[in-house]
Amino acid sequence: MFSIGAASRKTGIKIPTIRYYETEGLASPSERSSGNQRRYSPPDIARLTFIKHARDLGLKLDDIRELLHLSANPDQPCAVANKIAADHLVAVQERIAKLQALETELSRIAHGCTGKTVGECYVIEALSDHALCQQGH
Repeated sequence: MFSIGAASRKTGIKIPTIRYYETEGLASPSERSSGNQRRYSPPDIARLTFIKHARDLGLKLDDIRELLHLSANPDQPCAVANKIAADHLVAVQERIAKLQALETELSRIAHGCTGKTVGECYVIEALSDHALCQQGH
């Protein structure tokens, strides 16, 4: 059994976040020691590690909740898990495309500045007039 501090170190999840996951029903409420300290078993640590990895990949708590439910029912088809992953991949790809367009526009603005004073600064001018942007963002 692990204390909440040991669980935090083992999983890389901050203590308040572990408590939050418990209140959200993602992590099982921990057992308590005779001194009322939270105690975590190896399966609890594995569940927290699963949650941490899913959060690191950017999955939403509701999706993680569903994936945890699915993982507790190993005989079910994995179509729902695949759909969650595929939908998240599409969302990530859309964000990447938006970030690449933003990068292109910011690079153009930053490299377009040849002024020596703020009065001649293209960065200030471009930020003041959205029509000077070449791409939507």
